[in-house]
Amino acid sequence: DPSWDEATPPVYPRAGAGRIALAAARLIAVLATTLTLLAAFLIVKGAERAFPGLKRLRNAIASIWGRLAARFLGMRVVSVGAPIPQGGAIVANHSSWTDILVLLAATRVTFVSKAEVRNWPGIGFLAKVADTLFIERRRSHAKKQEQEMKARIEAGQHLLFFPEATSTDGLRVIPFKSTLFSVFYTPELKDSVWVQPVSVVYRARPGGGRPVDFYGWWGDMDFGSHIWVLLTRSFGGTATVVFHPAVRAADFPHRKALASYCDAAVRQGLEDRVGPAPAPITAR
Repeated sequence: DPSWDEATPPVYPRAGAGRIALAAARLIAVLATTLTLLAAFLIVKGAERAFPGLKRLRNAIASIWGRLAARFLGMRVVSVGAPIPQGGAIVANHSSWTDILVLLAATRVTFVSKAEVRNWPGIGFLAKVADTLFIERRRSHAKKQEQEMKARIEAGQHLLFFPEATSTDGLRVIPFKSTLFSVFYTPELKDSVWVQPVSVVYRARPGGGRPVDFYGWWGDMDFGSHIWVLLTRSFGGTATVVFHPAVRAADFPHRKALASYCDAAVRQGLEDRVGPAPAPITAR
């Protein structure tokens, strides 16, 4: 339904003193955890040249941060299936900014982002610290970027892509854009890259009175307002990360066939847990 993203976001009553106090405590916990683990992350990263085996510890620190941050936002992360042991690409549905925390908690991932993010205040610094792969849209950079992707995959990294190109209400999968999959058919990657579809499924606590799209972040929803809702009203939620079987790009004749396969797998993983996509709720 092309109008789902125009659905009116839920409107909640003003938070009382108890919820405000809880939100403040949660926010302090998130910031303290972030600063502590960021310091540890940087120390380990700086020592990796002398002790390459420390990379596993760095991945563990990132995973712990994602899991704790999700907990402070009222969510428990559950994994179903297993991530590919070798390097490759992960393609997932995109429901919210919280996908970053949830996927970090579930597996080691390397984010792939547009180059502009590198210069964003705060977020750009964290992205660079996390070794995000920044993509330039200029054709002159294409070859170099393909070689870097290949090097990272051969080093065992999981490059994370969101083929929907936008976030949703968490109840549907927007058809995957096959353009993204063209990178897997370059001479540098076609014969070696494995692609793993992943479904990220959010469920609010049963009986808690939260709408089914409680964790979704779509349309013109404001980031600050959304994080405030989670800090004050998210309790007992679950984020399930479903790892589907990985496939080789070389086993599909073209990017559209690979995109269609991944789309179907991710869509089925979501529908198995929340049902078919509902019609949008246009008013609350």
